[in-house]
Amino acid sequence: MHIKFPTDFWWGAATSGPQSEGRFNKKHANMFDHWYDIEPEAFYDQVGPNLASNFYNDYKEDIRLMKEIGLNSVRTSIQWTRLIDDFETATLNEKNVAFYNDVIDEFIKNGIKPVINLHHFDLPVELYHKYGGWESKHVVELFVKFAEQCFKLFSDRVTDWFTFNEPMVVVEGEYLHQFHYPNLVDGKKAVQVAYNIQLASSKAIACFKKVNQNEAGRIGIILNLTPAYPASQNAADLAAAEFADLWLNQLYMNASTLGAFPAKLTERLAEDGVLWETSEEELEIIKNNPIDYLGVNFYHPHRVKAPEVSPNSLAVDWLPEKYFEEYQMPGRRMNVDKGWEIYPKAIYDIAVNIRDNYNNIEWFVSENGMGVSREERYLNKQGMIEDDYRIQFIQEHLYWLHKGMEEGSNCFGYHLWTPIDCWSWKNAYRNRYGFISTDIRTQIKTIKKSGYWFKNVADTSEIELTEKLVDQLNK
Repeated sequence: MHIKFPTDFWWGAATSGPQSEGRFNKKHANMFDHWYDIEPEAFYDQVGPNLASNFYNDYKEDIRLMKEIGLNSVRTSIQWTRLIDDFETATLNEKNVAFYNDVIDEFIKNGIKPVINLHHFDLPVELYHKYGGWESKHVVELFVKFAEQCFKLFSDRVTDWFTFNEPMVVVEGEYLHQFHYPNLVDGKKAVQVAYNIQLASSKAIACFKKVNQNEAGRIGIILNLTPAYPASQNAADLAAAEFADLWLNQLYMNASTLGAFPAKLTERLAEDGVLWETSEEELEIIKNNPIDYLGVNFYHPHRVKAPEVSPNSLAVDWLPEKYFEEYQMPGRRMNVDKGWEIYPKAIYDIAVNIRDNYNNIEWFVSENGMGVSREERYLNKQGMIEDDYRIQFIQEHLYWLHKGMEEGSNCFGYHLWTPIDCWSWKNAYRNRYGFISTDIRTQIKTIKKSGYWFKNVADTSEIELTEKLVDQLNK
């Protein structure tokens, strides 16, 4: 089966500053830098962010490799802790201004569109220790100052901006499920942080409108979305799925695209006594500053069921999981290395949801990918990793994405996570995602089979699927 995408489709990949650059010449530490400094044993093989994939030193060669595999767009992020010297006044570190200028210019020189994100789980740790981080509306204002500097410095050349990557992961990781520093379990703080990040995004968008230097400039947000699939059609499971969707998807989708939080969610949070502190002025800012376009990260489906214990028996004051539990569907298809279900059809369901419920806003797949451990298992005699599993994974998701586009969803691109194997938070380099492998001992980088395959896709905007694969996808 032959599938064709638009000729101007974004074929690219995504990474981030803290996961690729290393800590070279940084005056400040972010949350993960600090966590590694105080508890290196929390990280796989005790590998931290100090070197990462050495993009700070290797960016020219890395970008050359990205061009070699045909990428026409690459998303990365500017580190608040690298660019800014004084967070209160947003004074600049000129050496690192030069670094980001050089990176942006190098992308453009190689015919790659630089797509720039402003926050990728990398809050400066001193703003957490001093103010409580995203618990504080003062930190919201400091973020806007940082964003303004980025727009003033780089929007003459950068046309594509995003405020936050996966804000719900900050909420869950830091305040609910203990997989990001400071590893708290505090539902009321989690709700306030969720709100404050949305406010920060909306205020940054308002700032962008004032200082953007490029008529083609656009700004959005990147959300990790997936439909909340109920374990069954009984009323309790459907109610669990409805709340999971409100909390995990609609909170940021509605506020960012439609300008208001979902009423069912705010009513429930108010009933539970945990609704965020807000003001009419702030809600007007959110209302008047919707995103121009949307990035969607998707890796695995989200299946839920009604809780097996009473919502009132939780040992903490409030958790969203009082209303839903994770459901492990029997017979599901798994990536056993990462422990995630593989369900490509969710991309189609996301596409249709955006079309029908969010004014068919322009969007792209900003992350999708397959983390596999010990990829040296698949080295051939020529020293290339034969990652056919990754090629199939991408093909399957592109099949369903194309189907959603055929039915009218306004998608304009696909980015794999990640161009080059990068440092992945607590997991460090346990699972690899890239088109290009990284030997973390030598920093030698080598194109995988998927990278060569993707170049043909990017060059032609076409993919060929076997009838066998299509039959499997439609079962």
